[in-house]
Amino acid sequence: MRWTEKYRPKNFDEIIGNGKQKKEIEAWVKEWKEGNPQPCLLLVGPAGTGKTTIAHVIAREFSDFIELNASDKRSYDIIMNTVGQSATTKSFFTNDNEYKLIILDEIDGIHGTDDRGGTKAIGKIIKESIHPIIMTANDFYSKRLTSIKPKCKVIKIGKVHTNSINALLKRISVKEGIKVDPEAVRALAKGSNGDMRSALNTLQVIAEETKKLEMSDLELVSQKDNTNNIFDSVRRVLKSKSIDKVKNSLRLDEDPTLVLEYIAENIPREYEKPKEIKKAYEMVSEADLYFGRARQTRNYTYWRYASEFMGVGVALSKDDTYKKFTRLTGAMAFSLMGRTKGKRALRDRIAEKIAEKIHVSNSVAISMFPYLEIMFENDDVAYDISTFFDFDEDEIKRFRKKKIPKSVIKRKEKEKQEELANEKKKAKSETGISEKIPSKLESNFNLNLTNKKSTEEITQETEIKKDNSKIIQKSEKTISSESSQKLKGDISDEKKLKEKKYSNEISNDKEENISKDKKSKDKKSKDTKGDSAQKSLFNF
Repeated sequence: MRWTEKYRPKNFDEIIGNGKQKKEIEAWVKEWKEGNPQPCLLLVGPAGTGKTTIAHVIAREFSDFIELNASDKRSYDIIMNTVGQSATTKSFFTNDNEYKLIILDEIDGIHGTDDRGGTKAIGKIIKESIHPIIMTANDFYSKRLTSIKPKCKVIKIGKVHTNSINALLKRISVKEGIKVDPEAVRALAKGSNGDMRSALNTLQVIAEETKKLEMSDLELVSQKDNTNNIFDSVRRVLKSKSIDKVKNSLRLDEDPTLVLEYIAENIPREYEKPKEIKKAYEMVSEADLYFGRARQTRNYTYWRYASEFMGVGVALSKDDTYKKFTRLTGAMAFSLMGRTKGKRALRDRIAEKIAEKIHVSNSVAISMFPYLEIMFENDDVAYDISTFFDFDEDEIKRFRKKKIPKSVIKRKEKEKQEELANEKKKAKSETGISEKIPSKLESNFNLNLTNKKSTEEITQETEIKKDNSKIIQKSEKTISSESSQKLKGDISDEKKLKEKKYSNEISNDKEENISKDKKSKDKKSKDTKGDSAQKSLFNF
């Protein structure tokens, strides 16, 4: 069994450190037990300081509890199905003052596709729950806590003091029958950096089998990674004058330019003398130059020099350390960038319109803004400029608070229409005059032009005319021959038609004569047949 579970505190008295925080938590529990609902409790602090232990101690004060920890998937559906219904209902077998505790562990670790919508589900449960909720988180400044913190009672759990960890390790060593070197125990407690869980796990790994702990044993086990929180690093830079401590404080997993922003933001909060502040900002400026060189040259060895200036340089800028509590804040540069995002987008949009219209760069267009602000004080000029660049209402507001008066807009539109009408009239009148130029003037004009021609041009023209006349004569001859041939062809065709017609008439006459002869013969034969019939009848 792990010693962290074996020796986990079972009540508030056994919890080490954070005495003030324990009292606040106990008061919160008491209010709930008396039937007075309280806001959900958010415990924030570094790993290993006892946040989850406190939550389990609180759970013993209530009839039942539900827990979701960092190892569980915590998407919207899972949280609502697991906790959502329980948070809004009570059991028939419990009294009115009996509640179920809901524990949500390490909520700042909700991320990725498996936990999609988890933060939204937690916000909904906080709003609708009739039961007490306790949550834990490691990073107070996590973005995932932004919407949750205002709805909760936030209690910061600090690191456990080295002496408290030292006493705990000695007590457990006695119970486990381990022979320990006091210096080794103290070194182990100090090396844990306020993390009780880390110190206890190290003790178990070293001494569970050998039943002893010496200084030489600590060399075999790596100590807890002393990577710092960004605020811890900034605090050490501003509070210390020890070069080694300052250098160690900058061992953190953060972008060094971000650390520089935090240091620059908090210098005037810690330093009080103007000369100290001046010198510290000079060091910050030097560090920023080296960061710039690193970006431009892709040579990141410059970071080493930047770290010296922003760490040791700033720390040694003060005459003495200040024995006061300073509330550090995040870099305002990032929050200002977030707040001014819309303004910057508007600025860029205006600059693009100006640059496109008058063919300049965006930076030059932006440099014209102060002059435009002065010019926009005049209503007429404001209207003219805004129509020229096609500015909308938001873009006009960038240069003047008041809207352009409607009377000015109407007057300007009317003037524009009149100007267009005058231009049309002028264009029509110009075309009418050009059509009415006398022919005499045209002939004189042409005469003057011809007089100005050189003799060479005249000779060239005469030669061209002769050539043209020859070409015309040839074309006429060819045309006449072609027409005569065509005429002869037409006459022969007509003669052929007449001959054909005459032959047709002769053939028709022949056919008529033949048919007449045939008819007469038929008639004669009929008459002879009749006579013979009469004769035969008479003879009978």
